[in-house]
Amino acid sequence: MSTTWHVLGAGSLGTLWATRLARAGVPVRLVLRDTTRLQAYEASGGLTLVEHGEAQHYAVPAETADSTQPINRLLVACKAYDTESAVARLAPRLAPGAELILLQNGLGSQDAVAAQVPQARCIYASSTEGAFRDGDWRVVFAGHGFTWLGDASHPVAPIWLDDLSTASIPHEWSTDILTRLWRKLALNCAINPLTVLHDCRNGGLQQHHCEVATLCGELVELLERCGQPAAAENLQQEVERVIHATAANYSSMHQDVTSKRRTEISYLLGYACKVAGRHQLNLPHLNQLESRLIARLQSLGLPSD
Repeated sequence: MSTTWHVLGAGSLGTLWATRLARAGVPVRLVLRDTTRLQAYEASGGLTLVEHGEAQHYAVPAETADSTQPINRLLVACKAYDTESAVARLAPRLAPGAELILLQNGLGSQDAVAAQVPQARCIYASSTEGAFRDGDWRVVFAGHGFTWLGDASHPVAPIWLDDLSTASIPHEWSTDILTRLWRKLALNCAINPLTVLHDCRNGGLQQHHCEVATLCGELVELLERCGQPAAAENLQQEVERVIHATAANYSSMHQDVTSKRRTEISYLLGYACKVAGRHQLNLPHLNQLESRLIARLQSLGLPSD
């Protein structure tokens, strides 16, 4: 019998993973925050995955965070700002040698979780898969992508990657996962805040070429100072390619702001500026961008952390 996957966070990516694992017959359980959410979930009868316009229903079992069942494998799919407190509630349930797969945007939350649960193995993940919720307990698989997983302190791949193959989740074990996370952080810092400040789709940034180029120059400085030269390579070309390829899309941060949701600024631009300060690196445009974004969020009545 396969080890059960516990999935913490019933957002778009958590639901996307849970439904595909369930479809493949891999044991999976949702972890919900309280009895009210559990009752709402049970009333719905399970999770729904919409793929190629077809909806499939999966009766994935669920429990609250307060359940006593030991957890051996935990997919942490909640927002970066919720991760620490959510994992803290589950820490007493983690079995010796438990493994956590951390599927958060940006950087900072992963190290915080790893420090919280020294008894567990924390595996970092970076995904380009696209999904969105069009209702409670429903997810639409919007864009096939890829997930890289890795463990900077223990490069040997875990055997449960076979479960991902069985579930048709495209993935690769990466021995340079931190490089991938830093590269994605830099791309997000160069694109997402500007789409909020200029209130535009990604393609609208083609009208702000100089601003994008200046930010990329400072981000390259930061990556090189942090010992991530591979993440800095051809950064501006990659940013411009992403802007062009996703021209019709709104960035995730723009979507959060439009929906009046808290953004992950502290784990993206905020993290980059904090690390730059730690290295006594003067990056005026990046710092100014953070100040402008904080002012915009505050003017909209949204949290700026």
